[in-house]
Amino acid sequence: MKARTPRLRTFRARALVAALTLSACATTALGAAPGAALTPGTSAVGTAAPDGGEVTDLSTARVQWIDRTTVAWPRNLGDPTAPHRLVADREGDLAVRDGKLTGGGRELPLERVPGGLSDRQRAEWPHLAGAYDAYRVSEQDRGALRGALRGQVVATAGDDRLSAATGVQIPGVLDDLYADEGGAEHARLGPAFHQGRRTSLALWAPTAQRVRLLVGGRAVPMHRDESSGVWRAAGNWRDVRYRYRVTVWSPSAGEIVTNDVTDPYSTALTADSRQSVATDLSDPRHAPPGWSRLRKPHPTALRNAQIQELHIRDFSRDDRTVAARERGTYRAFTERNSDGMRHLRMLARAGTSHVHLLPAFDFSSVPERRADRQQPACELAKLPPDSAEQQKCVRETAGRDAFNWGYDPQHYTVPEGSYAARPDGPSRTREFRGMVRGLNRAGLRTVMDVVYNHTTAAGQDPRSVLDRVVPGYYHRLDAGGRVATSTCCANTAPEHTMMGKLVVDSVVTWAREYKVDGFRFDLMGHHPKANILAVRRALDALTPARDGVDGKNILLYGEGWNFGEVADDARFTQATQRNMAGTGVATFSDRARDAIRGGGPFDEDPRVQGFASGLATDPNPSPANGSPAQQRARLLHYQDLIKVGLSGNLAGYRFTDSRGRSVTGAEVDYNGAPAGYARRPGDALAYADAHDNETLYDALAFKLPAGTTAADRARMQVLGMATATLSQGPSLSHAGSDLLRSKSLDRNSYDSGDWFNALHWDCRRGNGFGRGLPPAPDNEAKWPYAKPLLTNPKLYPDCARITATAAAYRDLLRIRTTEPAFGKKTAGGVQRSLSFPLSGPAAGEKPGVITARLDDLVLVFNATPQRQTQRVPALAGRGHALHPFQAAGADPVVRRSGYEKATGTFTVPGRTVAVFRQRP
Repeated sequence: MKARTPRLRTFRARALVAALTLSACATTALGAAPGAALTPGTSAVGTAAPDGGEVTDLSTARVQWIDRTTVAWPRNLGDPTAPHRLVADREGDLAVRDGKLTGGGRELPLERVPGGLSDRQRAEWPHLAGAYDAYRVSEQDRGALRGALRGQVVATAGDDRLSAATGVQIPGVLDDLYADEGGAEHARLGPAFHQGRRTSLALWAPTAQRVRLLVGGRAVPMHRDESSGVWRAAGNWRDVRYRYRVTVWSPSAGEIVTNDVTDPYSTALTADSRQSVATDLSDPRHAPPGWSRLRKPHPTALRNAQIQELHIRDFSRDDRTVAARERGTYRAFTERNSDGMRHLRMLARAGTSHVHLLPAFDFSSVPERRADRQQPACELAKLPPDSAEQQKCVRETAGRDAFNWGYDPQHYTVPEGSYAARPDGPSRTREFRGMVRGLNRAGLRTVMDVVYNHTTAAGQDPRSVLDRVVPGYYHRLDAGGRVATSTCCANTAPEHTMMGKLVVDSVVTWAREYKVDGFRFDLMGHHPKANILAVRRALDALTPARDGVDGKNILLYGEGWNFGEVADDARFTQATQRNMAGTGVATFSDRARDAIRGGGPFDEDPRVQGFASGLATDPNPSPANGSPAQQRARLLHYQDLIKVGLSGNLAGYRFTDSRGRSVTGAEVDYNGAPAGYARRPGDALAYADAHDNETLYDALAFKLPAGTTAADRARMQVLGMATATLSQGPSLSHAGSDLLRSKSLDRNSYDSGDWFNALHWDCRRGNGFGRGLPPAPDNEAKWPYAKPLLTNPKLYPDCARITATAAAYRDLLRIRTTEPAFGKKTAGGVQRSLSFPLSGPAAGEKPGVITARLDDLVLVFNATPQRQTQRVPALAGRGHALHPFQAAGADPVVRRSGYEKATGTFTVPGRTVAVFRQRP
């Protein structure tokens, strides 16, 4: 092999890319995916591969090296009778010219394995089981594997004329060699601090040819542990800025590159994530006063958690009772007498147990220094409420303003700098901890929304961190070797050992060092179930004596949606709704949500109605609702979905449905899937709205008839929230929904700026409705429906209506959190206690009315405009009365509810939920 000088390209971190294209879940990766750039000199012989690509295209990676002994080769890729081999070149000069492989490198002959992949391998790699043959690396070559993996690796079939040539996916063999056998899975990565000022830094980079530490203006060599692939260096570097200089083969660049990159295990960062800072999180200087003695509110079991979902900037950006310099920051949560904190304390006293914060880790879509941000240049408040000018003006600065939901992670274990008054270094750590302390003092525990399922970018994009350290490992690749993007950006691969480790290590750090009380996993169905259970075990191991927190009291829940390249357990057993049942980790339940609102989040006509929006009982003119008979039938089915929801979405809960049949929750249909999937209360999290899709108020604005009064809209808002609040199991509400919060009909406000995301704790400033037509990219198709609504005076609630709605919701919260009947521990307990005595035709079930009996409580949800009577013969002769919290509560209408003891008849006004309690 001829010696050559490697071609090096140096990629150094630079300022964040200004404009980011985001979706409802995250940013779209702007960086090139592995395979995006052709290897120099690549040509093809013109033969198509099974996935449609060329069979001698080294910019792809169709062969998968799954462990030290086995290579999975796509069936029918190349001539099966020709010699198969791997070729490894440390200098990255392999190319295909005129059907031949050129360049040097070491050859690793492969031997076909009769019978293909073993049963164990098929179980571990199910997506390869039916379409891949197995080839074995010869035993004499296995000692050379670690060296081979530190450069370009290609797979070829043929001798003089290649019938196949492609790159190789290597995560499996890296896990086998370095994580499992080499011990990297148990290594401590990132900065570690020892006696005195001694600091050690550790980076897992098994494929790197060289790693140097850039610190103090010097490039310090790092020592590589051959077994684990971990590089280490030590020195006096406490609170010092640093980066790593990693020389490594990059599939996306098609050559050996040298990347200056921040630490994936960073504990602190400079502004805009330019450099890591070696910060000891145990140093008292980085904590607010009293942090080590922080007293938390009493823990709440997951099945009883009442959660308020909140965006950090939304919370205080428009709160004039917060000091101007602290609006939109962590510090706003320390101002005890602000309107926002007073409102949170009222919710806490009523029973809200947790505040769920939208992403607060380091994300890439907002400039962290205030001087670098831009605001819309228009006088937005002077424009008409149905104008398209507001959204146009907001969009012009969307990539450079101060707002984003933050679902575009760059560093998983550092607080986001744009929410900090001082974004450089450990200041943001101190401010984040101050926020946690402020919420705890208000009687609320803290949940973090975490997004480990994707990163903001991959490949050589300057915002890419993981993929510039170990290219092709941390992200999930498709059959051709390109990064999968089903999550709307660069999907990570927590099924790979070291990505799974990063998830566990990061969560434990937030719990131990920041005293976070819960975690909500974004798109959790893209995680293996085993990974989420590993998180649960790691948290359970945390103790107050050793770690300062009781990990068993930390909540876990997430989005268990089933889609993308991992759908139906295609690659592993997913952390989906069905699979997570019974694990102690809850999943969001969309079943009752859709029944409450009507239709689904992506309906072309937003006027499709549901239980709380007038279906059949107060119909709007939309033809999408169907005939009166169709509306009635669909409404009754929605009522069955809500009944299942009230049970905690239990799969085995048996009841009489609206057709008079004895069914279980699993036998009720939800778009072809079982409505009930939970094994026990706490498996399913109920909600009527969240940050995704229109707020509940905006959904009702579309769906209720245009002539519906502001008072009746508010009543339907309370009823919609009640169906989630009064369910078995946990529930979540979107911040401001109790205040009739609107985003001016925006269904996807992730990058709609402060203007459309305004949250007003002071009702005199309105509820946010009428701020213009919502941003065009996700809403323009609905503009014809939205425009007449935005000038409808009935959609502008006054201060009295907003205040009354919030108070009525708090009355329901008090009922939910003080009545033991709502907190059943077992499915059997729910079965014995909960029934629907008027369910089915024989019992006289009415469209738009649900009556539930729960121990000594009776709940009546009357979604119709009319006063309704519900006679329950089994209760005749027993004394019931309106629950004290409603009888003496904020809603004068619900106080008109009544009960006739002689006949067991309950009477409830229209658009009202009433709770009755049996008298002793």
